[in-house]
Amino acid sequence: MVGLVSDLPAAVLFCCTLNAIRSPMAMGLMRHFYGHRVFCDSVGVRAGGLDPFAVAALDELGIDITKYHPKSFDDLEDQSFDLIISLSPEAQHKAVDLTRWLACTVEYWPTFDPSLEQGSREQRMDAYRMVRDQLLTRLRKRFGVPQAANV
Repeated sequence: MVGLVSDLPAAVLFCCTLNAIRSPMAMGLMRHFYGHRVFCDSVGVRAGGLDPFAVAALDELGIDITKYHPKSFDDLEDQSFDLIISLSPEAQHKAVDLTRWLACTVEYWPTFDPSLEQGSREQRMDAYRMVRDQLLTRLRKRFGVPQAANV
């Protein structure tokens, strides 16, 4: 189902396992393309360190996430989300558990962990680009094609 930009949720939370790659990338893309209309954040089941390959993959699109500091579900200051999008099985379980007390929708977007990719720097970057591009495709499919970037 193609989303309509006019039907965007007010607040979206992206979550993955370590909040180091997938959820920060999804958050960065969402903020860049829909941030003028939607509040978004990201967390992990556990907080890791922001992955430099994830930073580089978004930088190729002119999106800077270097100031983002990974956090866990326990670090959330606000839990007023309309939609939680989980990107890993662990995060899906945590999101479902969290929404026992919250009135929000949970969607599971299974997303490959590009840190598992072996090989040269370029081969590894290709895996991160693939994840970035898949996330952007999912965002556009779910929320509609944005009119312009929020730059």
